[in-house]
Amino acid sequence: MRVIAGKARRILLNSLEGDSTRPTLDRYKETLFNTMQTYIPGSYFIDVYAGTGSIGIEALSRGAEKAVFIENNKKALAVIKENLEKTHLAEDAEVIAADAVSALIRLEHTGPADVIFIDPPYNRGYEIQVLKLLYSSKLVNEDSLVVVEASNDTPLSELQECGFEILKTKDYRTNRHIFLKRG
Repeated sequence: MRVIAGKARRILLNSLEGDSTRPTLDRYKETLFNTMQTYIPGSYFIDVYAGTGSIGIEALSRGAEKAVFIENNKKALAVIKENLEKTHLAEDAEVIAADAVSALIRLEHTGPADVIFIDPPYNRGYEIQVLKLLYSSKLVNEDSLVVVEASNDTPLSELQECGFEILKTKDYRTNRHIFLKRG
């Protein structure tokens, strides 16, 4: 796993042993960022269920102004911090050690984010919980892009029931990226 583009390009990132996180594969990450490229420069980026931090780090490398990493796994938090130091991007990052809902509530005062990336454990309904919170949150406005990484089994109708409009989906072998705007 590496940073694909930008000022930290080609730097290899650390990851956790085992399957407690599942980092987005480089080829999927490249497709993801090709789709989001106009949102990234100068953006306020929130990486929810950050895992190793590779998505938020890629955003910083490509010109995001600030990235917030939300994670509650202590080992993953240590890896995020190591990766931020390794890429020299820690200055523009904030790492929050908390569950997604409480961290997002704490961030409410920071105003709208340009991009919020949500990559929870699959098939547990966490993305629905987070989207319901975000729909009425000051973290999302009409210009914010919300991206959910979910298993291919996740019903898209459930995401729309949270009040978001699906702009695009990109399906891969076992998962998909769903691009949303507040409806």
